Amino acid sequence: MELNEYLDCFENKLQQTLLRLCTNYKFLDGTLLATDDIDEYWQTIAPEYIADAVTQVQDYPTVSVAWASYIGMAVAYGWDIDWNTISKAKYKDFYGEQGFDDMDEHLVRDVVGLPLESNDARDIEEIIRRCGETTVDLIRREQIEPQSATAYHVFTRAVKVMYRTGAAIQLKRMGYKFEKVNIGDC
Repeated sequence: MELNEYLDCFENKLQQTLLRLCTNYKFLDGTLLATDDIDEYWQTIAPEYIADAVTQVQDYPTVSVAWASYIGMAVAYGWDIDWNTISKAKYKDFYGEQGFDDMDEHLVRDVVGLPLESNDARDIEEIIRRCGETTVDLIRREQIEPQSATAYHVFTRAVKVMYRTGAAIQLKRMGYKFEKVNIGDC
């Protein structure tokens, strides 16, 4: 199997695993809510996020992947409220007071607007932690040589899936859902 095919397969398997997990915990309804705007925005900020996150992998593997979900939530929130503004945000605009380290709390409290001690904030922290742990476990099961090119590519796919999962959770929280549309005969 060539590398891109392997990476596509890994990404799909991870996305389906996280979708099932989030559906089981009622954060999603079996469908990954997404928009092209939100997905394409990831390409803008991914290189800087990955540069930050890669330095966290050894000591904080779950954090290194999980924080991408919080960015996905913040971007989805901004997409709904004011896409013109959020689409121009730079990666560092997502930082908390302590940079990358408290990005999660900053985005939940200051962007999405949830008090950190609220049940909603605690529930979100719990599901994102579970998704992060599941992601790290799935990566480890792949038995990829650490610090290899393949490990880097798997990591980049994993954080993209975490970003999309966070965005989907926030879109659902805001009441978005997919509906079947029947188009009549013309």
